[in-house]
Amino acid sequence: MRIEGLVFAVVAVFLAIVTPVYWFLSKDPTGTTALAVTFGLGAMIAFYFMLLARRIGPRPEDRHDGEIEELAGEYGFFSPHSWWPLAAGASATVVFLGLVYAWFILIIGLALAAIAVLGWVFEYYRGEHAH
Repeated sequence: MRIEGLVFAVVAVFLAIVTPVYWFLSKDPTGTTALAVTFGLGAMIAFYFMLLARRIGPRPEDRHDGEIEELAGEYGFFSPHSWWPLAAGASATVVFLGLVYAWFILIIGLALAAIAVLGWVFEYYRGEHAH
């Protein structure tokens, strides 16, 4: 994680230098604000990665003597055939259409989104895949 932290630290330092120069040359408050926020986000991610690197130590890919076999193991569980992401996307579409056109469509979309989120979260608590 140390290398990743250094990459974001370099980005944050670059943006710390560029932001006042951009403001001085353009006097554009929107772009200056965007650059300042991007600096803050880069610095925050760099701080977190450096803190994490100190906490967990070097990973196999960070060491010169690291072997591929050290990374073997389970990466997690990924649902192979879930229809709930499609339902969540469709309900998000209805929510955004409700924001554009009418409040009652928004309410319908929020109800559909709640059903989709609950279905997605509790997908493996019932049926043939119950734990």
